[in-house]
Amino acid sequence: MPKNAFYAQSGGVTAVINASACGLIETARQHPDKIGKVYAGRNGIIGALTEDLIDTSQESDADIAALRHTPSGAFGSCRFKLKGLEESRAEYERLIEVFKAHDIGYFFYNGGGDSQDTSHKVSQIGEKMGYPMICVGVPKTVDNDLPITDNCPGFGSVAKYVAVSIREASFDVASMAKTSTKIFVMEVMGRHAGWIAAAGGLAAEKEGDAPHIILFPEIVFDKDKFLAKVDASVKKNGYCSIVVSEGVKNKNGQFLAEAGTRDAFGHAQLGGVAPVVANMIKEELGHKYHWAVADYLQRSARHIASKTDVEQAYALGKAAVELALEGKNAVMPTIVRTSNNPYKWEVGSANLADVANVEKKMPFYFISEDGFGITAKCREYLQPLILGEDYPPYQNGLPQYVVLKNSAVPKKLSTTYNLK
Repeated sequence: MPKNAFYAQSGGVTAVINASACGLIETARQHPDKIGKVYAGRNGIIGALTEDLIDTSQESDADIAALRHTPSGAFGSCRFKLKGLEESRAEYERLIEVFKAHDIGYFFYNGGGDSQDTSHKVSQIGEKMGYPMICVGVPKTVDNDLPITDNCPGFGSVAKYVAVSIREASFDVASMAKTSTKIFVMEVMGRHAGWIAAAGGLAAEKEGDAPHIILFPEIVFDKDKFLAKVDASVKKNGYCSIVVSEGVKNKNGQFLAEAGTRDAFGHAQLGGVAPVVANMIKEELGHKYHWAVADYLQRSARHIASKTDVEQAYALGKAAVELALEGKNAVMPTIVRTSNNPYKWEVGSANLADVANVEKKMPFYFISEDGFGITAKCREYLQPLILGEDYPPYQNGLPQYVVLKNSAVPKKLSTTYNLK
């Protein structure tokens, strides 16, 4: 009898993570002789630990297909990091208990760096605990910071949203600059890697175009240098439009907007760098400002998703199943760029051991010499990732997204598991 599969979504969701789910589930349904049912974890790996599984076979083909144009995580996500096998053996024993009870032989985990660490740890279960399991990670992160893969599904759509938003908002500011607002600051995601902030630079196609300043996590924030750049922009352009990454740090290595708290993964929680930067300009230069935090808007904006991103997300979900059916274990499908002009790409693969807990930052040759913009090389890399439109269906002026039934799989275990 074919083994069942477990699929789950993890970490911050994206505009296209469900496109990966669509590719994975549709492909699995094409191989009923090799894969039985696809069970989704409700709220990620937590669903496996608590035996809270969703039976995707109860969803129609049409609803699964609609996942391709639906944002966020259709099955619920989580921020929960498995500890080491020896450190928390009970977690792994519980996973094996649930997998055995539901005859699960395939494990697919859709997420970023911490999630691929979980994928890697789960891939070691079969060998160490005597339960055969094929584990394949599915890449997803708006931060674009996974190694080996050329780019990450989820990033291209955020990049498009940020570039469009800073262009449109800057037109607004420019129209008011003579008599009112002269400064606009847009805060984007990116704790340690400035890929999203860099995408804002795509909007500046000629001299004088906004954004005039980009603040990257990779570049130490220099207040005096920054204020001088702002002042020069206002004098030259009449206004200054700024994109700032949430992870910008000062010379002491402190986040400009650190809130003093930690998230479930142990990362510092950030309290908003845009108002910090905007107030700094007001206090030192006296300019009226407006600021905005893209926050969830940037990662959930499926209505303006990049067609390239949607196609890649679907392709890697499909490829995850194909790798599993080939018997490949502890791997992750990747995007391999084969040409820039015209843009061409293909699917490759990487070992999870080489992906887990490795963070890919912006190379310095992608950042302009003054530290406030992107280079031609960076533009050449980024531009294809935002190309194309893939609009969802609209009704009554609004995009139509699917909400799945998410029918629960009957529990088979008499024991329950309490999360610590």
